[in-house]
Amino acid sequence: MFLAALGFGVWGVWNVFFTDGDAQTMAATRARADRLSQEVSTLRRSDQISRDANRDLERTLAERDEEIASLRADIAFYERFVGATGQRRGLSVHTLEMRRQDGDAWHFVATLTQNVNRGAVNDGRLALSVEGTRGDRMEKLSWSTLRKQANAPGQAYSFKYFQQLEGEILLPADFKPLRVTVRLVPQSGSAVEQSFPWPETLHSAAGG
Repeated sequence: MFLAALGFGVWGVWNVFFTDGDAQTMAATRARADRLSQEVSTLRRSDQISRDANRDLERTLAERDEEIASLRADIAFYERFVGATGQRRGLSVHTLEMRRQDGDAWHFVATLTQNVNRGAVNDGRLALSVEGTRGDRMEKLSWSTLRKQANAPGQAYSFKYFQQLEGEILLPADFKPLRVTVRLVPQSGSAVEQSFPWPETLHSAAGG
């Protein structure tokens, strides 16, 4: 009986202290633990966002550095091209770049150059044609087809030494381009044609 009474007394004391004191402490501790857990989760998300933002920033900076280097190379070329020691070249396509847009649209940037007729203005029109495959057949798409316009006029150009000409073409969804040809038709003189492998134009290709 004594042991039973002692046991009951100990349980009663434990129950009183646990219920009235420790229970509150545990509840407060549990609440703090929950808050800390939430804070850690928030910090982890913030840290991940910061890392993602830093990666995006680094990627953007790398792209800008690449663009700046490309522009500086172009400037150096143009300075040599128009300088007294520059090699004389007739009307030509220095570079051609294709950039994919929404849907079937492609944006092109053609850099035209000449330094034979110094100071003279070169006027004319540019047109593209694209060779490729559709299904198992080879096909060549004309400028009118690429522009979705019957008898579409070529894009006008006018420059002394160089000019970047931009425009858009439309390629059928099931068409796989292999080669693009630039045709320049000056107001005076013979037409000039230069072809570029399609994969090379997706970056920046020099004509040949």
